[in-house]
Amino acid sequence: MKIIWLGHGSFRFEIGGLTLLLDPWLTGNPMLSEDRHDAATEGATHILLTHGHFDHVTDVLPLSRKLGVPVVGQFDLMNHWAEKEGIETVGFNKGGTVDLGGVKVTMVHAVHSSTFGTEDGPRAAGTECGFMIEGEGHTIYTSGDTDVMADMKIFNDLHHPDIGILSAGGHFTMDMKRAAYAAKTFFNFKTVIPCHYRTFPILEQSAEVLAQALPDAKVIEPQVLEAIEI
Repeated sequence: MKIIWLGHGSFRFEIGGLTLLLDPWLTGNPMLSEDRHDAATEGATHILLTHGHFDHVTDVLPLSRKLGVPVVGQFDLMNHWAEKEGIETVGFNKGGTVDLGGVKVTMVHAVHSSTFGTEDGPRAAGTECGFMIEGEGHTIYTSGDTDVMADMKIFNDLHHPDIGILSAGGHFTMDMKRAAYAAKTFFNFKTVIPCHYRTFPILEQSAEVLAQALPDAKVIEPQVLEAIEI
């Protein structure tokens, strides 16, 4: 399995013979220069979407068309895109699990917001979520943009994820201290990877607080397009 950070909240997972792109933000992503876009997305089989904010959704429709791959996400938005945008989608909802062909993805709750910007102001884009991604004998919890939730205990009880990818930049999501609290209180991760940080000055720039708080887990500060092999 390879976990590859694309900067911010975007990831590439090479798992179970599939290549999944999570919230692939290319256009305007200050951490991923244009000359690296093709390397980030080459060979993708599916796109997973957690919510509708620009730094997660901007490139989803163009990439789906360019790569000819389905978008996997919240039912209401997927149905709308399938009808209005003519792309292939896999729509499901929180608590549901889809088998993408050897890799199972369960949608779980998150606490955030999910809107598109339009000329008439923000419009709802379904609801925000996270995912449990199960394959190759591992379960990855991708938190999506969220704060700490008591629901996380249920996630652990049901899925027992050994890898946690946690939005931890603060301001818009948990910060490192809150992400550490979530990991210690609700999960038993072997590996923790922070994300949604370092992108802008307003966000946290280091995961040192997270690493110090989790001495029993391997906390990996990801580097863009450098594979983490599990």
